[in-house]
Amino acid sequence: MNLSHKFSCVELTDVGRVRDHNEDAIGTNPDAGLLVLADGMGGYNAGEVASGIAVKTVLELVSEACLREVRNAKEPETGMMRQTIVLRDAITRANKIIHQTAKSQSQCEGMGTTFVACLFFDNRVSIAHVGDARLYRLRKNEFEQITLDHSLLQELVDRGFYSQEEAQRSTNRNYVTRALGVGPIVEVEIQEIEAQPDDVFLLCSDGLPDMVEDDDIHLTISTFSASLETVGKQLIQLSNDQGGKDNISVILAQVLEPFPAKTGIFSKIKHLFQ
Repeated sequence: MNLSHKFSCVELTDVGRVRDHNEDAIGTNPDAGLLVLADGMGGYNAGEVASGIAVKTVLELVSEACLREVRNAKEPETGMMRQTIVLRDAITRANKIIHQTAKSQSQCEGMGTTFVACLFFDNRVSIAHVGDARLYRLRKNEFEQITLDHSLLQELVDRGFYSQEEAQRSTNRNYVTRALGVGPIVEVEIQEIEAQPDDVFLLCSDGLPDMVEDDDIHLTISTFSASLETVGKQLIQLSNDQGGKDNISVILAQVLEPFPAKTGIFSKIKHLFQ
């Protein structure tokens, strides 16, 4: 199923005001409904190796799986489950490649990357993340952070030591507790949510929320919603205006119309007897 006409999408990345190179990597396959973002870390240039591997691997594996799905014309009843498994397995494979590369190449020792991706299918979205790369959703003027950071600070919030408001102001926001490549096995957090027409999804590296409050991100999306390109540029500009201490990457997608999975003849016959 080609989803490229079902939603609009833009991807932007910027080095920021302090770093001398960009360790973020982003990529999309609109036909497959796949958006991928990674924020690399560890050693000079090694971070961009890790993020690049993550984005390339997941894009290739998920795109290939989606193409096989179309060719095989599988029934959609378990489609979302299959999509979720495919996304998780692709990220697990990326983790293994990054970890093996870090072990075999001295210049890449200790590298890793945070990661967030989403995959649209059958009026739903599979969301996968590791670390503090985030996904937000704007629906009918309600702006919500869908992913929760895998970070020491978030764990302290969960245990009641900080409020979310205090966490927003904390200077110790970047101690992640999960990342791709730092170990042979990684726990990928997966969730599935409904997608509706006019929903706007924002994937971003921590270079955006570390510099810009959620309320200001919300206001920017709402104000410039007629152009996702303008929204992305404004968000990057806001982050840079606040110091641009890290690389800043954003992917924005807006659902234009419903995208139900096509139902095969066997499914239609089955529903007649239910």
